[in-house]
Amino acid sequence: MSPAVRLRGLEKRFPRVHALRGIDLDIEQGEFFALLGPNGAGKTTLISILAGLTRASAGSAAIMGFDVTAQYRDARRALGVVPQELVYDPFFTVRETLRLQSGYFGLRRNDDWIDELLANLGLTDKADTYTRLLSGGMKRRVLVAQALVHKPPVIVLDEPTAGVDVELRQSLWSFIRRFNSQGHTIVLTTHYLEEAEMLCERVAMLRDGRIVALDSTANLLRAGAERRLLLDLDAPELPEFLRNRLKGREGDHYVLDLPDFADLEGILAQLRVLGIPIRDLALRQADLEEVFLKVMHEGRS
Repeated sequence: MSPAVRLRGLEKRFPRVHALRGIDLDIEQGEFFALLGPNGAGKTTLISILAGLTRASAGSAAIMGFDVTAQYRDARRALGVVPQELVYDPFFTVRETLRLQSGYFGLRRNDDWIDELLANLGLTDKADTYTRLLSGGMKRRVLVAQALVHKPPVIVLDEPTAGVDVELRQSLWSFIRRFNSQGHTIVLTTHYLEEAEMLCERVAMLRDGRIVALDSTANLLRAGAERRLLLDLDAPELPEFLRNRLKGREGDHYVLDLPDFADLEGILAQLRVLGIPIRDLALRQADLEEVFLKVMHEGRS
């Protein structure tokens, strides 16, 4: 079975920018995959190559085994993209927009699926409203519906929840999860790293056009950042045996380095021996944002 997305030696050079530098990546069918990176890392350029909006300077890209250049018709049928920008035709209603999008893929009798999309994205009562009259959040829903109208096996979500409210975010992810459970591959770019941590099985991090981290979300969380112990002690100062662990203060809490959770038992035992009561205690596991920041700064002076 071919990967949903395969990139080999992918390069893109603009006159003043080397946007992609030898990207090799396989995204397997059925994955929920995160593509993360700061602004300018190359994410949008990579998506544009997949979508056929720009051509690579070197290397190859394929979607469901179809080369995006040599077999562009099949590749584009296999892909749905939710763009970051709010792009819409102001002179069509929501339903007309989705019917027109269906026509691009040769789908003539698609109203049942359009009705299902409208219902799942909370657009049923807006079906006959001109898109120009919709709020920003509603326009974002229409973009999602457009990307899914031909039921593509691979869906790219480029900052899909930027600037939308909590209710839409939750309903969108519920729907996308269901799509993923049916075997569709989801590729997500987002600056909301808690979304990537919650949803995605694997993560690739881009910096300056290169992949600088690629692993399962769980492995990145385990290996990529440190654990912390937050202690509020009923004592005038931090005991001597903990001072080499001190990373800082957060209010009344000492923030201590805790490389291994097994160290916690010994710390608590020593505090009991010293007769120092604990007013409050909390453990902080690394999140994806911490891992991301660490990876982005590694190797930089």
